[in-house]
Amino acid sequence: MARITLRQLLDHAASHGYAVPAFNINNMEQGIAIMQAAAEVDAPVIIQASRGARSYAGDLMLSHMIDALERTYPDIPLCMHQDHGNDEATCASAIAHGFTSVMMDGSLKADAKTAADYDYNVAITRRVVDLAHWVGASVEGELGVLGSLEHGGGEQEDGHGVEGKVSHDQLLTDPDQAVDFVRATKVDALAIAMGTSHGAYKFSRKPDGDILAMRVVEEIHRRLPNTHLVMHGSSSVPQSLQDMFNQFGGEMPQTWGVPVDEIVRGIKSGVRKVNIDTDCRLAMTAVFRKVAAQTRSEFDPRKFLKPAMDAMRELCRDRFEQFGAAGHASKIKVIPMSEMARRYRAGELDPRIGTREPVAA
Repeated sequence: MARITLRQLLDHAASHGYAVPAFNINNMEQGIAIMQAAAEVDAPVIIQASRGARSYAGDLMLSHMIDALERTYPDIPLCMHQDHGNDEATCASAIAHGFTSVMMDGSLKADAKTAADYDYNVAITRRVVDLAHWVGASVEGELGVLGSLEHGGGEQEDGHGVEGKVSHDQLLTDPDQAVDFVRATKVDALAIAMGTSHGAYKFSRKPDGDILAMRVVEEIHRRLPNTHLVMHGSSSVPQSLQDMFNQFGGEMPQTWGVPVDEIVRGIKSGVRKVNIDTDCRLAMTAVFRKVAAQTRSEFDPRKFLKPAMDAMRELCRDRFEQFGAAGHASKIKVIPMSEMARRYRAGELDPRIGTREPVAA
């Protein structure tokens, strides 16, 4: 079996200079597409589920589906991650259902729509870190509010996202505060805000430094060279998929996502996890529309789902290769969560603040 914690996986990625795409799922077809792509290129995997996905599929279904994917692809290290946990109960229940990693998004309050203050974020994130590390699970925290630097707001995705306008400062993670946050919470990974947002409509034009602040990533990495950074809302929304979607009856307004070359720039500055959801949805639904338009008599769902899975598999394969994760799955020997828990208790995995140090593979 190859269920791996986020911490071990990102430590390996840091040691070898790559990042792992984290793909959101809601159903079996998405999970199979991701694992097929990973097996083709020998890449480790992060599959993540939002609270919305857990509500849609049910925890029992998701848990057994991940068990099945793990058993079907025993040579692929697989991290199951809770995306945007909103409180301690969400994170604890995820771990109870076999998630090896959780995100505690304390940038928002438990309603997942009200911006929280810094002290709240530190306190709740540290509580989740304490409960997760006792059993060897990993924790990703978030500092700064995910949202658009163009219009000063966030995008709701599966019921998650800030409502109303927030200040420019809140939409950019403060590098000094990031150092204090990592030291105080002992998170294993840090999601930072620099202008990306959920959903397809991230930017109204090709992003530049004014609306996609990669400089923030680089400055935080300079101050926290041993901390694993995370880019949220990082679908690229490929033009070819937008065009296919619209060609076969869709009405998606022109939009721009996060260019892959900007993500690669981030990987050079400590980004080790890159969240992707919209691209996978768009890859599948564009094919749904194509099949429906070209074969109007078709009613077998498999005739829609199989080519949609193929399209998502190709997208995932491309991201594994572009982010440098291809070729690394077979190099990883999974450490059991019990051993990770021992290392946390011994202080071996405490944050290293300051001078760049090598991380264990």
